[in-house]
Amino acid sequence: MSRTALVTGATSGFGLEIARRLVAAGHRVIAAGRRTDRLEALRDELGAEAICPLTLDVTDAGAVAGLPGALAEGWREVDILVNNAGLALGTTAAQDSDLAQWEQMVATNVLGLMRLTHAILPGMVARGRGDIVNLGSVAANYPYPGGNVYGATKAFVQQFTLGLKTDLAGTGVRVSDVQPGLVGGTEFSHVRFGGDDAKAGAPYADTTPMTAADVAEAVLWIIGLPAHVNVNRIELMPVVQGAGPFVVKRGG
Repeated sequence: MSRTALVTGATSGFGLEIARRLVAAGHRVIAAGRRTDRLEALRDELGAEAICPLTLDVTDAGAVAGLPGALAEGWREVDILVNNAGLALGTTAAQDSDLAQWEQMVATNVLGLMRLTHAILPGMVARGRGDIVNLGSVAANYPYPGGNVYGATKAFVQQFTLGLKTDLAGTGVRVSDVQPGLVGGTEFSHVRFGGDDAKAGAPYADTTPMTAADVAEAVLWIIGLPAHVNVNRIELMPVVQGAGPFVVKRGG
């Protein structure tokens, strides 16, 4: 059965691939993001009946709050919300970090996800059905040097998802947290390192990381399960990756 999905961060990476996979599976997608030209290109690629471009910055509280009434006619009943928009900035130790970067990660990864959910969830509950898929990270569970606030924002995603699951029991609305590990071929690392290609490529050197298509496949699997099954959390890593060892500083 065709459903209507709202995917944030749909201009690149996970969001773009998830939008494509949803359409390939027969669904319609409200593709949300800040870069209008890319959204329009996606509509041209997949067709106006399948893609409804929505220029949206998830950190704009007013725009998000008014979203249900601002959606195009015929696209207002959102069956699937994919909270994908998010970012990491820097890998600096906490004591040397840029506070503005911390605040930007919280504004996007925490407040943006929270506000989108608040705007869309009541309609799902009223209709007695729906799926919310939050894009988290293995960083929620495995801290690493320099991942301080980024990991904390993804820990919020995990706990918020579990809290939603508790509140939504019996409503017919499902909620899941997808937690990828090392994924190559997206803009994630370039954003994190301010466009420095050498630094951005270093984490993936001589590895076979996952791809955005792998993450999209997990999302499609979750929403395709029978209606009585809820995936609370799914953690994905490439075979080359494992949880890091404890950090032990020698000599003092």
